[in-house]
Amino acid sequence: MDHPVKRDHARFRKIIKGRIRDNLKKYVSGGEMPIPKGKGVFKVPMPQIETPRFKFGDKQQGGTGQGDGEPGDPVDGQQGDGKPGQGEVGDTEGNKELEVELSVEELAAILGDELELPNIEPKGKKSLESTTNKYSSIGTVGPDSLKHYKRSYREALKRQVATGTYDSKNPIIIPIKSDMRYRSSNTTVEYENSAVVIYMMDVSGSMGDEQKEIVRTESFWINLWLKSQYKDIEIRYIIHDATAKEVEEEVFFKTRESGGTLISSALKLCREIIQEDYNSSEWNIYPFHFSDGDNWSTDDTKLCLEILDKDILPNSNVFCYGQVESRYGSGQFYKDLHTKYGTDNESVILSKIKNKDAILESIKDFLGKGK
Repeated sequence: MDHPVKRDHARFRKIIKGRIRDNLKKYVSGGEMPIPKGKGVFKVPMPQIETPRFKFGDKQQGGTGQGDGEPGDPVDGQQGDGKPGQGEVGDTEGNKELEVELSVEELAAILGDELELPNIEPKGKKSLESTTNKYSSIGTVGPDSLKHYKRSYREALKRQVATGTYDSKNPIIIPIKSDMRYRSSNTTVEYENSAVVIYMMDVSGSMGDEQKEIVRTESFWINLWLKSQYKDIEIRYIIHDATAKEVEEEVFFKTRESGGTLISSALKLCREIIQEDYNSSEWNIYPFHFSDGDNWSTDDTKLCLEILDKDILPNSNVFCYGQVESRYGSGQFYKDLHTKYGTDNESVILSKIKNKDAILESIKDFLGKGK
């Protein structure tokens, strides 16, 4: 049976996960995101949870911290200044915020449970080679640090019984060198699935800060889920107005241009990246494009559809288009994609994102098919 402290800790973490799950929509809609802390761990603020505390019974009879005194009195008997704390004194309630740490898997499980997401069926071959060494066998040679005492004494007992030197009235077992056994490692090579996510975003003037914040929040949770599904994942970022270029993540979410919009420029660069760096027979490929639906011309839209049909869709698990509502956007590109592919196409998923409250539903649109 587990130690009571372990049971209490497990119960507390269960409460935390339940509270995060209950507040997930509010958390995502508020634009808040867990803070990476390294090694796949994220720090999550929990403003509405009560921390466990001791409760005293009715028959209080004194004790530490229960004698005569006022807040701010020194506990060591020395004369203090009588102030309850450092700095200026306030008269309002403080912000009680607890931060908890959760792994990628725990956060992804919460998202998956909330949205009822199916596990993804990988498309690419198992391409990533992973080598692991496990001490799962026993050898007759090895360093003392890997000596297996139980097996060594068992061999000594067997030898003494076989040679008639074992005395049951004086059961002393003394291993010799030939009795010694050592833990031995076996090398296992496993092949895991890998994936690449290529984010494309229109950064022309009609895509404001609110639209980019929606894309940033949505892409974070999409990445989180995909990381829980694949052993290895790479992420590439493309911004475009009339021309496209690949950028770092920070630039992706902060750039704003004033030029026109040619969506084909982003799709061309996406095609180039796939052809040069990602063999579709080995990689699971996820191109995501976000815009407010404006494109320069119908001719460019025709070119976009041609690139999708010939180059991107045949090599991708699924192409996802997210249309972020903007007061300046016409939404025409969504209409064109919907006319071409409809809503039940297995290779193209469309989603309208009206505002921050619609982010979770949009994530479910994209990931709900388990592609």
